[in-house]
Amino acid sequence: MSISKSAGWKDVLKAGRITEPGCAAKYETGGWRTYRPVHVPENCINCLFCWIFCPDQAILVEDGKFKGIDYAHCKGCGICARECPGKRGNKALTMIKDEEA
Repeated sequence: MSISKSAGWKDVLKAGRITEPGCAAKYETGGWRTYRPVHVPENCINCLFCWIFCPDQAILVEDGKFKGIDYAHCKGCGICARECPGKRGNKALTMIKDEEA
């Protein structure tokens, strides 16, 4: 269904309703992703900035160290990769197209 460009906001179908309160942990947002973070272990200093800044708690941590990425909840926003200081300027998280993974 297409909507004409002259349509007003009242002509647009209602969508995206939130029928009950919840959090990102309850909803798997991985299907939204275009890009995905990929971990490069040799560049990781386990600062956990990625874990702190991830809005969906998709960074998995065990014993105070990076363990992995929960791709069911990662929507590929790239905040983790942007905030990653890496080792000597080489980031431990890089973003690649999801279809290339």
